Amino acid sequence: MPTARDLALLSGRLVLGGYLAAHGAQKLFGSFDGYGIEATSAGFDHLGLKPGALFARVAGVSELGGGALVMLGAGHPVGPVAIAGAMAVASTTHLDNGPFSAKNGYELPLTNLATALALWAAGPGALSLDGLSGRTLPRALHRAVVAGAVAASAVSLALVLRARQGTDDAPAPEAPEAETDAPGADADAGASSPGAAVAETG
Repeated sequence: MPTARDLALLSGRLVLGGYLAAHGAQKLFGSFDGYGIEATSAGFDHLGLKPGALFARVAGVSELGGGALVMLGAGHPVGPVAIAGAMAVASTTHLDNGPFSAKNGYELPLTNLATALALWAAGPGALSLDGLSGRTLPRALHRAVVAGAVAASAVSLALVLRARQGTDDAPAPEAPEAETDAPGADADAGASSPGAAVAETG
């Protein structure tokens, strides 16, 4: 008989894992109205995560694979750790926008990070592949997974922070003269490229 704890863990895994897996598919394949790998790579280059193509694929695989493992409750703690690492970096990229999603801030990635850490600590519960099979990762492998995720996240965070520092130190570019008679100038003034949009969403 499943307990309330098992049902709560199952619902948390399905929501977090499902959304993160979908986000990974958006990055890698352009699924669910996503931008796909080329635009995502350009966005990561913009953030200072270079080469963008490599980091975009790492982020996409972390979200898609980590999300799938969390939903299934398999290979714990690989799924929550992969998601936590990706969300730590994503939260950092939104720092300048403040704490709320309404202004494209870090509210959502930070919430995902906290949920992933909670699932990591609590375990997948009985209603999971790990729970049903009774299998768990050996402690040494568990530690290796955590150490690898921490190292990868630290490298990514260092690159993002270095890019942010370079942006802060750079002199402001001179504003170009407006060409008010150019066709479509007003329509294009607020438009952004897919790469820039990906960069904003992390």
